[in-house]
Amino acid sequence: MLEKGKKLFEQGDIYFGHGTDNAWDEAVYLLSHVLNLPPDADRALLQNSVSEQDQTKIEALYQRRIDERVPAPYITQQAWFCSLPFYLDERVIVPRSPIAELIYNQFQPWCMQSPNKILDLCAGSGCIGIACAYAFEKAQVVLSDISADALEVSAINIKQHDLSHRVSVIESDLFNGFDSSAKNSFDLIVSNPPYVDADDLAKMPHEFSHEPDLALASGNDGLDFTRRLLKQAADYLTDQGVLVVEVGNSSVALDRAFPEVPFTWLEFTQGDGGVFMLTGTQLRQYADCF
Repeated sequence: MLEKGKKLFEQGDIYFGHGTDNAWDEAVYLLSHVLNLPPDADRALLQNSVSEQDQTKIEALYQRRIDERVPAPYITQQAWFCSLPFYLDERVIVPRSPIAELIYNQFQPWCMQSPNKILDLCAGSGCIGIACAYAFEKAQVVLSDISADALEVSAINIKQHDLSHRVSVIESDLFNGFDSSAKNSFDLIVSNPPYVDADDLAKMPHEFSHEPDLALASGNDGLDFTRRLLKQAADYLTDQGVLVVEVGNSSVALDRAFPEVPFTWLEFTQGDGGVFMLTGTQLRQYADCF
C-alpha cells in the first residue's frame, strides 16, 4: 500500500508541505492514520499485510488527497506538532512552524528562567501554546486569536490535552481584547502570525486554498500584522520578557523596513528559518523605529 501511495502521489499534481515534504511520507501519514499507528511507527509495522477493509479506506484517502488536493491533516483531522497530536480542521492552518524546535529546547539560551506566563498570539489550533505548556509545566498559557472559529479548535485541543487548568483562550485582535491586568505580565510571547505577502499569496499551490486566508495574508509585503505587534508587544512583556515571531520569507522585507533594529534571526537544524527574537528591553529601546 505504501508503494502504491507513493507512486500515486508522485504522478499526481499535488504539493507537499503540510506536515510532509515527499510522496513516501505522505503515504505513510495517511496509512498510519487508518491503522491507528503513530507517524513514527517502525517501518516493518507499516509494511505488514493490510485487511481488505483497511485497504479500501487507505485507497479512498489517497484518492481524496489527489482529487481535491486537500492537505492530508485536514483529511485525517489530526496533525502532529512537537510529537503531540492535535485536532485539526479548515478553521485553522496546518501546524508546521519551526518554532517547534525552540520549544523542544525550552527557548534556550534566550529564556534564562522558566517563564511563568506565556502568550501564544495568533494561536490557531493552539499547538504552539499547548506545546509550551508541556515544555514549561508550571507556566500559565494564554491562546489568543482574532478568529472565534480558530479558538473553538484551540478549546478542543486544550480539552484533549487536559490542560484547562493552565491554558486559557481569549478572542482578540492583537492586544485589543486584553484588559489592563495583562500589561507587563508575559515572560514569553510567541507568535506565528499571518505573514504571506500579496505576490506569494497569489501564487500559492491549491492546497493552501483550504486554509483560512485570515491566517495567511498580511498585506503587500507580508508585514501588516508584524508591524502592529512590534509597536505594542513591549507593553505586555515583563522586564526580562522575550518576543519570538515567525515571519517566513518576509524576513527580508522586515530587515529592509527596520534596518536599525537588531533582530536576532534564529537558526534551526530542521525546517526553514524566518523566525526572529527580540527582548522586551530591545523593543522599548527601539520603540521610535516602530
